[in-house]
Amino acid sequence: MSAAVPVLDLAPFLQGGPGERRAVAHSFGQAMEEAGFVTVIGHGVPQSLVHGTYRCMRDFFALPEPDKLRHTAPEQTKGRGYLPMKIESVAATLDGRTPPDLCEALVFASLQRERAGAGVPNLWPQQPPQLPVCVNAYFDAMLTLSRQLMQLAALALELPQDWFDAMYAQPALTLRFVNYPDQEQLPEPGQLRYGAHHDYGGLTILRQDHAPGGLQVCDRAGQWHDAPPHPGGLVLNVGDLMSRWTNGRWRSTLHRVINPPRDLTGSTQRLSMVAFTGPNAATEVSCLPTCTGPGNPARFEPVNAQAYVQAKLAASHAVD
Repeated sequence: MSAAVPVLDLAPFLQGGPGERRAVAHSFGQAMEEAGFVTVIGHGVPQSLVHGTYRCMRDFFALPEPDKLRHTAPEQTKGRGYLPMKIESVAATLDGRTPPDLCEALVFASLQRERAGAGVPNLWPQQPPQLPVCVNAYFDAMLTLSRQLMQLAALALELPQDWFDAMYAQPALTLRFVNYPDQEQLPEPGQLRYGAHHDYGGLTILRQDHAPGGLQVCDRAGQWHDAPPHPGGLVLNVGDLMSRWTNGRWRSTLHRVINPPRDLTGSTQRLSMVAFTGPNAATEVSCLPTCTGPGNPARFEPVNAQAYVQAKLAASHAVD
């Protein structure tokens, strides 16, 4: 199914006039409604930054395990620092008890608050030495892109372009760098690199590599389809919070990261760079005015953005 994740060029929206912006917004909204996923090109994030950050994270995950464990938060549910292998099971948010996911991660959250001397500080590895520079630059790029995407989302939802601006002035933005190591042992039954799940927040921005054992998305008929990377592209998808905001109009699509084939020779290591975005913590997410009407009442109760996402995160960490 080649259209499982359509490809959309954002350059006409970022650089064009009103007509071009509306055309891109229409295509964006259509993708969010039909697939819940879209690959964007022309997004303005420099490839030099993407590649440099990727190399930096490869160097971090190559460190000995004791060195990485020094950066584990006292409580992993705080969502910062190094998360070791088998500490999470994202499918547990749907199916209860599931085998733990076969990945490790390095997580940074709310860097804008940390820079202002507020909030919970992140845990900063000393190696590789360029890591803080890479992470801060990538965070800034994702912050800019997330705000642009929400202006695009507003037009796609027949709202004024600045509808979400105030809610994304200080947004929730978490960077998660995920390493899927070579699988030297056979996975347990039902165990995946990352189990089938829905994302929890607003829009997710993913940069994936070409390693085997990659992203799959589930269509409306329950069939799984590969979502291969596109040169220079970033994959976007709708989280549960965004789906609630649109009254289910935009689809929060089930997805997973599968195991590589067992018969491959050479390394199957995979590294993904993920930005989870959402409105500021105090935002009340309730049905948007253009997503309800006669015969289409609001389907979901209003929720606090931060509380909703934190409850999902807590469930994913409930691994024995």
